[in-house]
Amino acid sequence: MSVQPWGEAGSGHPPGKRPTGGWQPAPAVSPQAAMRAGHADRDRTLDVLKAAFAEGRLSVQEYEQRHEAVAASQTYGQLAALVADLPSGPMTAPPAVVATPVPATFMAVPPPRARPTNVLAVVSLVASLVGLSAPAVVVGHIARSEIRRRDMDGDWAAVLGLVVGYLGCAFWTLLILIGIA
Repeated sequence: MSVQPWGEAGSGHPPGKRPTGGWQPAPAVSPQAAMRAGHADRDRTLDVLKAAFAEGRLSVQEYEQRHEAVAASQTYGQLAALVADLPSGPMTAPPAVVATPVPATFMAVPPPRARPTNVLAVVSLVASLVGLSAPAVVVGHIARSEIRRRDMDGDWAAVLGLVVGYLGCAFWTLLILIGIA
């Protein structure tokens, strides 16, 4: 019978400490080590093992043993122990503890803000439809300038007012030229 340096002979427990019965969790090095691991954590650990095997850091037997142990692991601490001697390992803390910023892809989309419609754009559209082509063109250009500068809605109305206004100017110019000839 051998005597363990830290406990009573053959008991496997520290002096004066006897199990009280029932299931007791193993003491963890850190609070995160006792946290339960998920499938994604096991997958990351397997990726580390695969990389170590591919780099020649593990033999076939070591890789197979550790691969089986990963499937049986239930906590972060167990997973970390399997890759502790390798250059990289699984996260030792859950993602909430690690202070990494959330990628913009996963951020919530802010609700669209209401942008005011430019009044001059509407005036340009109405003037061009009424037949006031020259004023419609002038007001349309002013409206587009304000829309860009102030980030407003109504660009469609300003552009439509400009198109119809230019067509009206061309029509009246053609009529005048035909009348002169």
